[in-house]
This record gives sequence, C-alpha cells and structure tokens, in this order.
Amino acid sequence: MIKSPSYESNDKKCIIFDLDGTLVDHFVAITQSIHHVQNILTLPISTKNEVITAVGGGIELTLERLIGKKRVTVALPLFKEHIEKNLLKGLFALPGANWLLENLYASGKKIAVLTNKYGPHSRAILDHLELSKYITANFGTGDTPYRKPHPKFTEHLLSTIKASPQDSLFIGDSPFDYASANALSIPCHMVTTGSHTAKQLKLETRASGYHKDLYELGNHCFNLQLPDLTRSN
Repeated sequence: MIKSPSYESNDKKCIIFDLDGTLVDHFVAITQSIHHVQNILTLPISTKNEVITAVGGGIELTLERLIGKKRVTVALPLFKEHIEKNLLKGLFALPGANWLLENLYASGKKIAVLTNKYGPHSRAILDHLELSKYITANFGTGDTPYRKPHPKFTEHLLSTIKASPQDSLFIGDSPFDYASANALSIPCHMVTTGSHTAKQLKLETRASGYHKDLYELGNHCFNLQLPDLTRSN
C-alpha cells in the first residue's frame, strides 16, 4: 500500500491533519443523528457504511447525498440538535493517533487540524480525547467563511500558525483532503481508516503515499519506531 520510504517528511515543520476518519472515529454519533433525522422525516434508514461513504465536505453535503438536496434545509437543524446532545457517543481515537501526535509534538512539529466538521465540535472532541494538548490550531466550519477544499481555508490556518505550504505536510483520508493540499502544492499522505479504501483513493488522488493506519504512516513518513502493540496493558 505504501510507496518507497519518505523520511523527508521529517523536514516538514507543520503537519496538518484531517479529523474524521484520520484522527478519530465519530461515525456512531453521526450515524445515529442521521437516523434521527430520517425517522422524523419518515425516510429510509441509511446503513452505517452508507453514512461513512457519504461523509466529506461538511454535514450539508452528507445530508444531501443521503436524503436529497430539497430536504437539507429541514433536516439540518434536526441533525444539529441531536448531535449536540450526543456528540461524544461512541467516539474514539483511531489506532496510532495519540502515539503519532505525541511523537510529532515531542520532535517540535507544529500540529494543526483542518476539518469540515463544525469547529466547536472538533475542538470539543479533541479535548475529550485529551489530544488538544498536541494541537497548535484546530479550524472547522463556522470558524471562517470557507471549508475544504477551498485554498483560503488552508491559507487561513497556515497564516494563523505562521507556517508556509513549503514547510507543511497534509494527512487525510478523503479526496477533499488531497484537494485541499494540492491547491497549495502541499504534499499529502493518506490513510485508509475513513471514508475511502486505498483503491478508491488511488483512483481519485495522486497522494505521496497511502497507508493502512497512522502507525504505518508514522513509521513510513517520520521513521518512528513502532510500539509493541502485542504488549498487554
């Protein structure tokens, strides 16, 4: 799945992460909130896999894909009300997230999150998972007029943390992440822990590498020694 070793990523001073499907799995709460909407509107219930496939570009686009554009105006406040009350339900950090962020932080990297999730929710999620301590900046929808893959969204993030595209690396799990990086010529590595398989990502992107998880990415891109995952706690 991976290409040849790319330890040159160690030269990058700023590492930008997507959130859903890259650092965290928030699909339980998202799926249940979409089911809540579909029940109220007496619509067919989407499977979890259908929801995962539809995620990307923001909740408005996700709802449009699942229930149709004409229903989004009615559905959006129903979704927001439900997920606000159930934001942390089923939430967990993806394998390797804490390990990778801790190591990158210790090496002096600036770490940022750029997501199409509502900004306050993104920050609350990382606070709950105790990952915010590694993050220099965390921007989501509502924080600016923009969203991925608009280049001004990424430019705003870089300006805030005083970083440049040349010094940065983008890590994500969807074509939206690749497009965000590519718009500013930022190298992009992808993990297959979110909405797209490796085969799908390779068809839709030209990323610098594709990885089964953050452990593989950390070892491949930053030459980090893998922890002993067989050791019991």
